[in-house]
Order: sequence, then structure tokens, then C-alpha cells
Amino acid sequence: MQAEPKELENEICSLVRQLAPELLGLLGVGPITAAQVLVSWSHPSRFRSEAAFASFAGVSPIPASSGLTNRHRINRSGDRQLNRALHTTTLIRIRLDAAAKTYAARRVTEGKTSRDAQRCLKRAICRQLFKILEHPSRGIGANPDDLPQAA
Repeated sequence: MQAEPKELENEICSLVRQLAPELLGLLGVGPITAAQVLVSWSHPSRFRSEAAFASFAGVSPIPASSGLTNRHRINRSGDRQLNRALHTTTLIRIRLDAAAKTYAARRVTEGKTSRDAQRCLKRAICRQLFKILEHPSRGIGANPDDLPQAA
């Protein structure tokens, strides 16, 4: 029973390696997640900017301010499968990556909720993926961790 899913995952992995091997080098991005990112991204120049890609992924901030409160909420639109792939990557990075953990903790100390901190991290990961997809020659070698650094 386990042989067929494993074969399919291996096939997907080989296809991702042909199209964008840089994605598989990122923490939290496995073959299934990378395949979803590639399917949603489609081709270079599809999105005019990384902000447009983030909006398409449903990770762009939406103003939800009222009165003296100045805040943003999670975007519930966009490509839900891509958003789920980014969410999975975010959870893995918060669990395993010290820089992501520090970044999320810093956002919480700035007064954001843990969900808002995750939203910010998801946006940073989306920015990193867009840079890799639009400029594969720069890839991971230029700056392997494009996440904002903890201050």
C-alpha cells in the first residue's frame, strides 16, 4: 500500500529537481510543497512583483484598522493550495530554524499575536520563493536565508 505513494513522490521529486532544484534546498520545502509552488507560480514574469505573488498566495496583509487600532489581518483569498504549502513551510521553520524562531519571537514582543507573527513569516518566505523562482541563477547560493534577521 505504501509503495505507490512513495513512487509518486519520487517522480514528483525528480520533476522538481529538473525545474527548480533550488527549492528543495530550502528548509521546510519538500517535493510536494515545491511542486505546489511551481504549479501555482507557473512561469517567469507571470507576476509583476513579489507583492503580486504574495497577494495571489493569500499572504499579503489586509488592513483591518478601526479607530486608534492599526493592524492587519490574514488574507483569506488567493490560491488556497499555495497558501497551505506556505503554511506548512512556516510551521516547519518555526519549529526547526533558529532564525525563524527568533523572528517570530521578536514580532510577538513587538505586540503582534502569534498568528500575526506567522503571517509575517509566511510573507517573508513567499518573498524568498519569488526571488528564487524569478531569478534561478541567483538561487540559494547568493543568500540562503532571506528571512529578516533578528535585531
